[in-house]
Amino acid sequence: MTPETELQAAIGQGAVLTEPADMARYLRDWTGVWQGTARAVLRPRTTAEVATILKCAAREGIAIIPQGGNTGVCGGATGQPGAFILSLERMAAIAPVNAVARTVTCEAGATLEAVQQAGHPHGLTLPIEIGARGSCTIGGVLSTNAGGYNVLRYGNARGLCLGLEAVLPDGTVIDALSELRKDNTGYALRDLMIGAEGTLGVITKAVMALHPVALAHATAFVSVPGLEAAQALLARLQNGSGGMVEAFELMPAHAVNMIRGHFPDIPAPLDSPYEWGLLVELAALSQRDAAPGPDGQTPVAALLEELLGAALEAGDVLDATLARGEGQRGNLWRLRESSLAASTAEGRWVRFDIALPLDRLPAFVVRARAALHARLPEARINMIGHLGDGNLHYSVMPVPGGWDAAGAALTEEIVLDLVGEMGGTMSAEHGIGRHKPQALAQRKDAGALSLMHAIKRSVDPRGIMNPGALLLPAAEERS
Repeated sequence: MTPETELQAAIGQGAVLTEPADMARYLRDWTGVWQGTARAVLRPRTTAEVATILKCAAREGIAIIPQGGNTGVCGGATGQPGAFILSLERMAAIAPVNAVARTVTCEAGATLEAVQQAGHPHGLTLPIEIGARGSCTIGGVLSTNAGGYNVLRYGNARGLCLGLEAVLPDGTVIDALSELRKDNTGYALRDLMIGAEGTLGVITKAVMALHPVALAHATAFVSVPGLEAAQALLARLQNGSGGMVEAFELMPAHAVNMIRGHFPDIPAPLDSPYEWGLLVELAALSQRDAAPGPDGQTPVAALLEELLGAALEAGDVLDATLARGEGQRGNLWRLRESSLAASTAEGRWVRFDIALPLDRLPAFVVRARAALHARLPEARINMIGHLGDGNLHYSVMPVPGGWDAAGAALTEEIVLDLVGEMGGTMSAEHGIGRHKPQALAQRKDAGALSLMHAIKRSVDPRGIMNPGALLLPAAEERS
């Protein structure tokens, strides 16, 4: 009996896909960059079935590639020859919300948007905001420790997960589905699985912390003289609002022009020319800040207008437009969320998902541009990012129209050397996947990398969990 036949008998024939046409959509990621293959695609419905799959795979030495919504950009869920793709799409149940504890327990295949909407009748939501919210799943969000637009206020996915259930490579089920906000009973097994990109096991359920739904937003597009002024504005808004800033997105003119070139129906955010732009949003969680006054303006909008006026007088702001109504706010957010699609349509960039300490970002931008143009005079640079938490999506096209292998390698060397020198990270929120294990092996602290390998060997001695993602085989790292 083959493993496929065994699993068909155990979890159902419809849960084991082996025909190329049936497997096709699981083998190609949404960016179109990563195309894989697989022995079969497995679609369990329960944690017990996941455990059955992993016991079989461990016995047979078959690799397992966990897959959620397949919306990653680093190839972390891409199939490999001879491997089983384990899709969590049929494990999408969401338990009733615990409105008192402000938590919700959900299966790993539930989409982020579905979990958010489950909290809405209680005035609650899961405050992770990313463009793929309608298709990314909780398991994938946790496996990559996803960030998004409002990390500044709520933190990454790790900080919003109270507990989880996972299946280890040998089929052992770990029940750490705690709703507790304090539990000091040893190693944080939850945190070990979060951000591990499916290399230590399969997350099957999670308890997520919910927060109040914003009752009103105040949104503006602002031009500033430079990044130092942007940082001064961020401090002014944070201090003046008492921490109500939910988004502080860097949107330079070159990025906005490129986006509008591909989406011309999106209105220009400002009438006057500018170089450095910001999408800024404050969110009100109380009626005190959200209830419109006699003039129809909400207190949070009035506050943002007041703070921007003071910044204008101080010279930290050159121009600003406040969104009047949800239509204008929607246009500003559509502009931001169309960035990846627009840049992808431009050609093949060498993309970086980096983060630096806030005070070093302005110097990085200047130094990186100079270093790139000194060695790659024709290079194009495009950047956009979550300026409030130091995460920059930095893209370089070394030669017109795309890149060759030598240009890409040189670009990576220049940018990542500088990021490391300035105390930054090569991966802020997208993960390592199959795109960056070599760079991680070269740039991660040797002691930390050694401990990661020790954990991997201990938990997954046969190396069946998502091989090729996150960590290179130790022999390759030594070579």
